[in-house]
Amino acid sequence: MEVNQEKPVWLVLVLVGVGALLGLLMGSTIGAGLASMLYTGESDLLQGILDYSDNKLRVPLLVMQGVTSLGGFLIAPYFVWKALTKNNLSYFNIQPLQPLSLLVAAGLVISFAVADSAIIEWNQNITLPDFLKEIDFLRGIEEWARNQENDLAEVTKMLTNFQSFGEFALAFLVVGVLAGICEEFLFRGIVQRELWRGSGNIHLAIWVSALIFSAIHVQFFGFVPRVLLGALFGYLYYWSGNLIVPITAHLFNNGFSLVMIYLFQQKLINTDIEKTEAAPWPAVIVCAMISIGLLYYFKKRFSTSTPSTL
Repeated sequence: MEVNQEKPVWLVLVLVGVGALLGLLMGSTIGAGLASMLYTGESDLLQGILDYSDNKLRVPLLVMQGVTSLGGFLIAPYFVWKALTKNNLSYFNIQPLQPLSLLVAAGLVISFAVADSAIIEWNQNITLPDFLKEIDFLRGIEEWARNQENDLAEVTKMLTNFQSFGEFALAFLVVGVLAGICEEFLFRGIVQRELWRGSGNIHLAIWVSALIFSAIHVQFFGFVPRVLLGALFGYLYYWSGNLIVPITAHLFNNGFSLVMIYLFQQKLINTDIEKTEAAPWPAVIVCAMISIGLLYYFKKRFSTSTPSTL
């Protein structure tokens, strides 16, 4: 196994972070250029973005999102990390992939999503206590965060208002496949492992990388559920020793949501997964217990040969 011993953790993380920012800038610039060529609306792309109901924006923005993710979360971080560590992609997979681990991870993602719906509803409805609302600065932050959340919700609704199977397939590729690969590579593959290398504490590394993972989505009223999801991916990586496992779990989480949205739009199911209401409490409790059981099984079944340093 190739282990990075030369460069300090802080230096690797800082330079990878700078590389990611530059990659996001370059990716968004290239993506915006491609989106402009694909956009067939009457106004220009920037003006069109302000109109969340413009269906002609869907494909251009999905393409832009995909290119931005590739540049900021995968390509630029990879080349910076490789230049610093001299390691290759085999560094991220300590253990051989066990196909059963993917099946268990998929089941865990579904049960966790139902249990996590209670946290999602709570986080969506959280407000400042009345005595803090008297402070103008804090009240202004809450109002800004709520407006930001509403704007992102409108964009998400527009992007998932599929008018054809082709649009659904493109969204699945961008939001499911590319997001799973790019985000897991950066946050679990690089950030989590570097934090572990520096701290020697895997739990600290998992939760800090999960906090960073949630923060970059800039959705304050979905912050806690995404932290929990990031931690879940982190433990799946730690116990399996193979980055393909959290990538698959991430892909399945996002892809399952998109499939449910598409099926609801086609009137094939009655469940609207886009609602932030919690599942019935009996379902939440049962799925929480199933999630705990699957986590225990996953740890016992797949982490027996995981080395002390991933």
